Amino acid sequence: MTDERPRTRAEERIAELDTSPEAMAQQAASTEMDELRSQLLAAEQEAAENKLGWQRSTADFQNYKRRTEQDREQMFGLANEALLSKLLTIADDFDRAIEHMPPELADVGWVGGIVAIDRKLRLLLDSEGLTPIEAVGKPFDPHEHEAVKQETTTAVPDGTVTQELQRGYRIRDRVLRPAMVAVAVNPTNEGVTRGASSAGNGSSAGNGEPGGIN
Repeated sequence: MTDERPRTRAEERIAELDTSPEAMAQQAASTEMDELRSQLLAAEQEAAENKLGWQRSTADFQNYKRRTEQDREQMFGLANEALLSKLLTIADDFDRAIEHMPPELADVGWVGGIVAIDRKLRLLLDSEGLTPIEAVGKPFDPHEHEAVKQETTTAVPDGTVTQELQRGYRIRDRVLRPAMVAVAVNPTNEGVTRGASSAGNGSSAGNGEPGGIN
């Protein structure tokens, strides 16, 4: 009789392994395929992270470029407005010179030259988006007018601009320089205001007379 002893666990595992060359080659190929898959996944993840970083860098650069352009346009606009404000002082001088020009000089040649220069200056201001602010005959608007004096009159309603002392200008949709104006004050309104004030003072005095409490 043959005495067969039980196999150990290690012997059973060895028996289960296929140690043929074909099996060994297939196992090696499977292991290499797993490693290649892991490398591919890592490469794809790295590529995705690099793409996301590139997209963020591109977006940051576009935002920086847009902010730089906006800052440059704003600085250019402020410099342009400062220059236009200085030109307005020259326009004011032309206004005063033409307004106070003696009638006998109207046909003198050099006077016509001054008028022509003033016309060119107005065209330049207009090309830069400057338009005069309407003042005389308009209701006083603190956003567009600067009241420097009052004129007592009944010819126009109270608060009406009666005189333009210095022309104001608007650049596109906002005020560059308000117009310096005189504003009408109706004497009737002024009298009513003073009367109401006096009446109020008298009432206070009456309440404080001696004996009023008794």
